[in-house]
Amino acid sequence: MPTLPARDLDIVLYGATGFVGALTAAHLARRAADEPVRVALAGRSREKLEALRVELSGADPAASRWEVVAVDAADAGGLRALAGRTRVLATTVGPYEAHGREVARACAEEGTHYADLTGEVLFVRWSLDELDARARETGAAIVHACGFDSIPSDLGVLLAARRAATDGEGTLTDVTLRVRSMKGGFSGGTVDSARRQAIAARSDAGVRRVLADPYALSPRRADEPSSGNGRRRGIVGRLRGLVPVDRDPRSGRWSGPFVMAGFNTRIVRLSNTLTDWSYGRGLRYREVVDVGRGPLAPVLAAGMGVGLVGGLAALSFAPTRAVLDRFLPAPGEGPSAEQRAAGRFRMDVEATTTTGARYVARVAAPFDPGYGGTAVMLGESVLSLVRDAGVPLRVGVGTPATALGERLADRLRAQGFALEVERQAGA
Repeated sequence: MPTLPARDLDIVLYGATGFVGALTAAHLARRAADEPVRVALAGRSREKLEALRVELSGADPAASRWEVVAVDAADAGGLRALAGRTRVLATTVGPYEAHGREVARACAEEGTHYADLTGEVLFVRWSLDELDARARETGAAIVHACGFDSIPSDLGVLLAARRAATDGEGTLTDVTLRVRSMKGGFSGGTVDSARRQAIAARSDAGVRRVLADPYALSPRRADEPSSGNGRRRGIVGRLRGLVPVDRDPRSGRWSGPFVMAGFNTRIVRLSNTLTDWSYGRGLRYREVVDVGRGPLAPVLAAGMGVGLVGGLAALSFAPTRAVLDRFLPAPGEGPSAEQRAAGRFRMDVEATTTTGARYVARVAAPFDPGYGGTAVMLGESVLSLVRDAGVPLRVGVGTPATALGERLADRLRAQGFALEVERQAGA
């Protein structure tokens, strides 16, 4: 791995004045007493950045000395100069397909570690095609999906696979992530990303093929299983191929589709491929929302499926999109502090191995998933890249599991997250 030149900054937080960006900056300020780092706040407006710095100084006086840097997401030269000064650059400015390319490219060119919150298949596919080789040459770790999309999924499967390997129970076969409970909303940036991908898919057959392929992010696509989706057309077919509405025969509980499964499942499969299929060549992975056993459970599960299909379809048509935009959060918007304080999530990753052993990896936190929880996950990912020995585990374009691994899990546990694996009785 190339030796990076000396840098005068440890962390640049780009998009610091956005809703999640400001929450991430506040988390870094709170952590400064335990893990002092040299931070710069970056974005388009110097005035807003300076106001944020004043606000953060109340949490940590050292934040009053943080540098502010005004630079536009399209300013390739300015971004490259900024990336050349820091060890890690984290960006919360999405949608990344529109505003993230030059930021990520600058890091790949300058050998600067990078972290983002993307939930966009098309952006990660572009990054793998355009940046991976250069990032490996310069020693940069380009780490995508360092928030609620997709750290719970990515680390949950990693921990289950590691426990099975430690127990001598082979590799993973059937794995299902079940969202057991979740309180809190998705950010306006996530909604805008979905909106843009829906628009692109409607007008471009190539985009539709990428979004329909469950192994769309694999850098070794020829070595992956056939998608089996060649005859399916449209959003309905892709959804049915990804997550059917069904009933678990063991527990009797019904499940419906999880809105982020289309992205998260691809990140998990990418982690498997990047580690030479360490989870298992026969891995079958999906994500669902648990809706219980009651008489209305199948109706609720089916309604979720119809709602998801209808929502994606509505986003792809201009007239219906205009109606939805009146109700959906815009980029940069978010809930109040009181609403965030009431947030939480719990997910169970249920895994079966090649020997028939069964495990459950639980990922839970007392945080709003799309805002407060995401800020903690991104902040700890960045701190891990700066301070943890042996991190990144892998350079080039990667995932939280392949670049940060169990060191990130340890950090999140210290922040109140539950990340634990149990072997199921009789398995």
